Amino acid sequence: MEFGRVSPEELAVTDFTFFTLPPDTESTLSTLKASKSNEPLKVHVGCAKWGRKEWVGQIYPPKTKEANFLDEYVKHFDCIELNATFYNVYGADTIGKWKAKADSNPDFKFCPKFSQSISHIKRLKNADEITTSYYEGILAFGEKLGPLFLQLSDNYTPKSFPELKAYLETLPKDVPVFVELRHKEWFSVAENRDKVFQLLHDLNIGAVITDATGRRDVVHMTLPTPHAFIRFVGNGLHPSDYARVDEWVSRIKIWQQLGLRSVWFLMHQHEEEFSPRLADYVVEKLNQELGMQLKRPQFIEAQSSLF
Repeated sequence: MEFGRVSPEELAVTDFTFFTLPPDTESTLSTLKASKSNEPLKVHVGCAKWGRKEWVGQIYPPKTKEANFLDEYVKHFDCIELNATFYNVYGADTIGKWKAKADSNPDFKFCPKFSQSISHIKRLKNADEITTSYYEGILAFGEKLGPLFLQLSDNYTPKSFPELKAYLETLPKDVPVFVELRHKEWFSVAENRDKVFQLLHDLNIGAVITDATGRRDVVHMTLPTPHAFIRFVGNGLHPSDYARVDEWVSRIKIWQQLGLRSVWFLMHQHEEEFSPRLADYVVEKLNQELGMQLKRPQFIEAQSSLF
C-alpha cells in the first residue's frame, strides 16, 4: 500500500508522539454509549491479500503453490480484506470456490472491497447495474461474508456529497458496509466532516479508520456505528509500528468498556512480507489486554525450532 507512505528518512527524524491517536470525538462517545448489547466483543484480525509469495517459508510451507495460498492463509487468520473484488466483479462460481477453501476455519470472514468500477470509474453515479452484479457475486460467501467496504478515491471531494448520499441510501441493509474517505476536505472542514459522519450514522453505515503515518487526518476516530474497521499501515516493523499497535489496543479496550460490539483490524505494510509478523503482535496484545483467545499465526521457523 502506497497511501500515506513516508520515506525512511522522514520516519527516522519523526517523533513517535506525532503518531499518537487523536481523542475520541463526541459522536463516537455518543454512539458507544447508545450501544446496548450483552454479547462479548467480536474481534477479527487479518491482512489484505492471501496471494503473497513472500509468505512461502514464513507462514506458508515451502513449495506451496499459488493455487493453495488461500488454503494456507485461513489456517492463520480469521478474516481478509478482500482487495481482489476491487479489480474485478466476480461471479458466484468463483466466490463459491474461495468460500469452500475457507470452510476449514469456521470463524473465517471475507471483507470484500467494492469494485473500482463503482467507486472510482462511475464515482457512484449510474452504478445500479454493476452494484447489483457485485452483490450477486459476494453474497455467495454466505455465512463467510463479513462487512463490505467502499473506498472513495483521493480526489472524491465533499462536492460529491449528494451522489454519495444517494448511492448509500440504495444499498441493501442486511450486509454491513464501511466507507473509507480520503480527500483532505472531508476532515479539514468541520461542516463536511459533521455532515458525512451524520449521514453514515443515520444509515447505520460504518467509517473505515486508516492509520497511515503520512496521513494523520484520516485517523478520524469517529464511529458512526458501534463497530470499528481499522486499516493499519505499518512501516516494515519499525519500532513505531509496535508503539502504534500498543496504542490501538489500549483504545480498543476503552471502546470495549464503552459499548463497542466488533472490531476488524486489517494489517497492511508497504512491503507485505512484514504483515504476518505485525499481525501476530496485534493478536498477542489483544489476547493479553482484552482477555481474548484469538489464534495467532504460526511461523515456519518457530515450528522448526521445536525439533
